[in-house]
Amino acid sequence: MADEKKTSTKKADAAKKADAAKASGEKAEAKKTAKKDDAKAAKKAPAKKESKAKKEPAKKAKDAKKAPAAKNDSKSKEKKASKESGKPESKKSSAKKAKAPAVPPVVKAKARYVRIAPRKVRLIADQVRGMHIEQARALLAFSPRGAAEPIQKLINSAAANAENNHDLIGDEMRVSSITVDEGPTLRRFRPRAMGRATPINKRTSHIAVALTPVED
Repeated sequence: MADEKKTSTKKADAAKKADAAKASGEKAEAKKTAKKDDAKAAKKAPAKKESKAKKEPAKKAKDAKKAPAAKNDSKSKEKKASKESGKPESKKSSAKKAKAPAVPPVVKAKARYVRIAPRKVRLIADQVRGMHIEQARALLAFSPRGAAEPIQKLINSAAANAENNHDLIGDEMRVSSITVDEGPTLRRFRPRAMGRATPINKRTSHIAVALTPVED
């Protein structure tokens, strides 16, 4: 009986020891699995951060691309609106330009170094200025002054320029302007009594005539 009790106690102790060993092994395995899970989580966290960091510049680049595209769209819309609004203005401006009266052509002629004093030529030029070409020709033909002849020749030359160079009718012109400027003076001397000499100034003139067509 005593031997049976000893063996039973030994078996119970062995069973207890086996249970304790199993429990300790399970605890160790649980600790190992927990450590592994922590390591995996630690690895995943920086990977997620890196992926987020990579995604953020990509998103920014996309936004940056979208922003100029939106700006271009807005600019194109503004241009279209300005064109649409500018079309009637351009039509109006073209209509105004079409309505603007055409500037009449001006036919010019010049006579330089005419051997008459400017003061004498201006007396005739003031009479002819603003007259119709036929009236000016009639006045110059019957004028007793010497300056009438060069002015008449100059007016005829301007009328010929109008016919040949501008395809205008020479007899339907008006003397819009006539100017007389002083040219170089020829200095001469005349001998006088007691060995003296008196100067003689032979003055010259530059005459310019401008003709315009007669308005109906």
